Order: sequence, then structure tokens, then C-alpha cells
Amino acid sequence: MPVKNYLHKIDLTQPKQLQTLVENRRVFNLQNCELNVFESYQEAYRVPLTFHDLVITSMVRGKKVMHLFDKPSFDYLPGETVIVPADETMVIDFPEAEADKPTQCIALAVDARYVNNTIQYLDNYYNSDPDTEHNWKLQFNQYHFANENEVTDLINKLIRVCSGGDKAKNIYADLNLKELLIRLMQSQHLLQVSSESGEWNNHSRLHHILHYINDNLTEKIAVDTLSRKAYMSRNDFFRWFKEQFGITPLEYINRERIKLAKQLLIDPKNTVTSVAMQCGFTDVNYFVRLFRKAEGITPGAYQSCSLQHNLSA
Repeated sequence: MPVKNYLHKIDLTQPKQLQTLVENRRVFNLQNCELNVFESYQEAYRVPLTFHDLVITSMVRGKKVMHLFDKPSFDYLPGETVIVPADETMVIDFPEAEADKPTQCIALAVDARYVNNTIQYLDNYYNSDPDTEHNWKLQFNQYHFANENEVTDLINKLIRVCSGGDKAKNIYADLNLKELLIRLMQSQHLLQVSSESGEWNNHSRLHHILHYINDNLTEKIAVDTLSRKAYMSRNDFFRWFKEQFGITPLEYINRERIKLAKQLLIDPKNTVTSVAMQCGFTDVNYFVRLFRKAEGITPGAYQSCSLQHNLSA
């Protein structure tokens, strides 16, 4: 399992201040967003919850089961985020909530005008290149995902700002909220372009670059080579790639190589060394460090777990 980035624990509501044992709510209102802290202290099922604005939710403690978009239900755990459009009802189960083991979740409701202004900012700033121009937006085909470091840090900051007493809290919240929205859209943009790159290799410069990377994961991939294929200087390419996707070219390459390594490690005939080489790593120790950072365990331990799972299946 990939390493999870957990939110900082939030103090639980004092028992005397609880209004209800299921989805007890604390609210912190700011100019462009509203922070909600929900807690449940007893088992409950099919609890509806609706916001009239875009909502970004993240689990802090415990477990929920979410029913959303008429899709199959899923477990919702700490280290994960769910984004939901305005007026979409979430139906929630609390199968494990107890008085001494409550669930806790935050929900950031974001003003629609603020979201639209942020999208307009992205359109104006990032669409100077006709080859990469597209309509920036939040997509809800990827609405449940593990938190990345940057997303976790930003949500932690927003919780601290919204629940604090600083007179400038609206200014600080504005800066962090805009970055959070941009990073979410960049991450979704990367996922979309990456999934299209095989079929749409020549659709755009972005598709062409990602297609080349994924076709050459087993080889040495130099940033200079990528910049030449993009017809850009090295510095311009590096900045352009990060603006579009929120991560550097090397971070993307390593992320894709770790995905490939996980597929290869399922085969017991492959050694950790051979997998490292097949994934374009010339230094096995570097591969092991990257793998552990991404997945929380070493490649060897991952292979052992995969083999045990296959034997028991």
C-alpha cells in the first residue's frame, strides 16, 4: 500500500458540548470558505449530508463507508480526500464508530464564485501556449484519492487558519485555498493527459511528452531529451511541466517507474535487482529508497506480500 499522508489530529469536542452523537458539527466561517469538523460517536447507517457549495473533505480519524454518485460504495479512511460538487448528497455509514473510537472528518465548503475566479486565473495564466490550452476545471470522475504531501500540508494549514483567531485569517486562508484548488486541478489534469497519451500521442505537446516517457521507462530519460522533444529550453520545459501538472518531470518519471516495478514484482521470477534495471534504475539502492518512500515498504517486502496474497487467494 502507498504511504499515506495523514492530517494532524484535531481535538475532539468536549462531551458536554456534543449536540448529537452522529455527525456532530463544528463550523468555522470565513469569507470564501467554511470549515466543518464532523464527529460520530456511535454506529449509524445511511446518514445523508449535502452542501450547497463545492466541498473538499478529508478523513482524520476512524472509518466511514461512502455512497456517492450512484457508484459502488467505498471505505473512506484517514489519509484520503473526497471532493463533491455542490448539491450532491453523500450517504454515509459509520460501521465502527464508538464512544471511545469516534470518526472525525473535515469538510471545506468553498464559495462557487471563488472557485470560478481561481479557474479563470488558471485559464489566463497557463493558457498562453495554444498547444496546451484547455479549459481548467475540477473533475469529479476522480473524486476519491490518497492525499499527496502538498495537499495534506495545505489542508492542515487551512484547518489551523480557519479555527484560529488571527485577524488576518481571511488573507491566509485565501492564499492556501487558491493553492489547494490549483494543485487538485493540476493533479487531475495529469491523470487525464496521462490516460489519453497512448491513444492521442500527437494530440498535443503534453500528450507527446507523456507518451514518450511511458514508452521509455526502461531506458535513461534525460530532461534535455524531453525539452528537445517539446521544442523548449531546459529551464522553460521544467517550468512549463510543473505549471501544467504540479510536479517535476523527474517526479513523474519516478512515479511511473514505481508503478511498473509493482507490476513486475508480482512475478516471483523477478529479483529486486532485475526489476530495478527493467524500470530504468541504474542504482538499486536508489530504487529501494524511492520505492520505500512511495509505498512504505521495500521492494522485497512488497514482493513477499504479493506472493502471500496470491497464494491465499
